[in-house]
Amino acid sequence: MTAQPAGKLITVAGIDGAGKSTLAAALHGALKDAGHDAVLIGKHTTEVPADAALSAYLDSLNAVVYRRDQAVGAACGDHYWLFALAAWYSLQDRLVIQPALQAGTHVILDNAHHKITARYAASPGVPAGLARQVFAHLTPADLVLFLQVTPEEALRRKGGFTPLEAGRTGSTGQAFVSYQDDVGTRLREQAGQEGWETIDVTALSPGSVLDQALAMLKTRLGIA
Repeated sequence: MTAQPAGKLITVAGIDGAGKSTLAAALHGALKDAGHDAVLIGKHTTEVPADAALSAYLDSLNAVVYRRDQAVGAACGDHYWLFALAAWYSLQDRLVIQPALQAGTHVILDNAHHKITARYAASPGVPAGLARQVFAHLTPADLVLFLQVTPEEALRRKGGFTPLEAGRTGSTGQAFVSYQDDVGTRLREQAGQEGWETIDVTALSPGSVLDQALAMLKTRLGIA
């Protein structure tokens, strides 16, 4: 009996406002339309197939990490949130992503950990090596699509931003631009790793970005 080929893990990286969620959703739709088994997994994906208890537990952890008051988040400090995020990513990887890949389903992962490590690398409060270590065990992506965009264009697209998206450095547009520029630099340092492909999306329409991404899936992963 022939073993089921494993699915491919495709993640999308970039600064806030680069269009990661837009591309991830479009890729998922395109793969499904082409007849592939594919799932879109984001930061609020907590369903563990056929296991209501694990789904409920994963959802409770998601609530701690993502559905809390911003003032509470600021009070807890960088080290706490690093380990809380590591717990969230670890469980989602183990309970949702790995089983899907083993079943032969391609996974499109929106909000992967790459931006988290870039943010911590841009922060003086936590050693960059520690941030890398707590995510090092996660399933490596078969392809990381790195969307490059200028912070100014990202701000224009978003229209507004949260204090976290400005690194809690201020409430002005310049605070967002300065912080995202630093995070973008840290992401470009990661982009030298194997499996990364860069798309400069600054002047591209969402459709053109999707076309380039699909071409990379075909050449890099053999997914037509």
